[in-house]
Amino acid sequence: MNKSNDGIVYSTARGRMCPECSRPAAECVCRRLQAEAIPAGDGIVRVSRETKGRKGKGVTLVTGVPLDENKLRNLAKQLKRLCGAGGTLKDRVIEIQGDHRDTVIEELQKQGYTVRRVGG
Repeated sequence: MNKSNDGIVYSTARGRMCPECSRPAAECVCRRLQAEAIPAGDGIVRVSRETKGRKGKGVTLVTGVPLDENKLRNLAKQLKRLCGAGGTLKDRVIEIQGDHRDTVIEELQKQGYTVRRVGG
C-alpha cells in the first residue's frame, strides 16, 4: 500500500479513490468499492419531481436504481436523450431537467424495473 496516499478517498486529479488500495475507483484491485457500488435497497425505483433550490424550475428525480456507477451513468444518458432534456447524475440520483415523470416511468417499466411515482 502506498503510504503517501493512506486514507485519501477523493483526489481532484483522479476522482474517487479506494481507501484500501489507494487507486482510483475504476482501477480498484481490492474490490471493496465494487461491493459498495450497488447499495442494498428495496428493489423499487422511485421517480419524483422537485423544485427546491432551482428558482422554481422543476427536475425529475430517479432514485433507487440497482445498477453500478457506469451502468447508472449510461441509463441517465439514455433517459435524458429520450426526454430531450439535460440533466446529471449526482450521488446515485438521476436528475432530468423538466417534468418527465410519465416518460421516465414508462421507459423504466419497459426495462423491467418496479417503479413507483413519489409525490404529487
